[in-house]
Amino acid sequence: MRRPFTLEYWIDDGWFVGRLKEVPGVFSQGETLEELESNIEDAYALMRKGEEAPIPAGSHSKQVELGV
Repeated sequence: MRRPFTLEYWIDDGWFVGRLKEVPGVFSQGETLEELESNIEDAYALMRKGEEAPIPAGSHSKQVELGV
């Protein structure tokens, strides 16, 4: 089933970056608006499946404390 969402997007350093307004935490980017639309659909699908996006080889992680 398909349903409509609001894609809020902007251009950052030549990339189209966007998020789904109705689904907090679903962000993506693309070199074109069409690529962003495809990528945001993939990001939403991963979120619905409860999966995380693959982590690139050589990635690092550390714990940080944030003021909330």
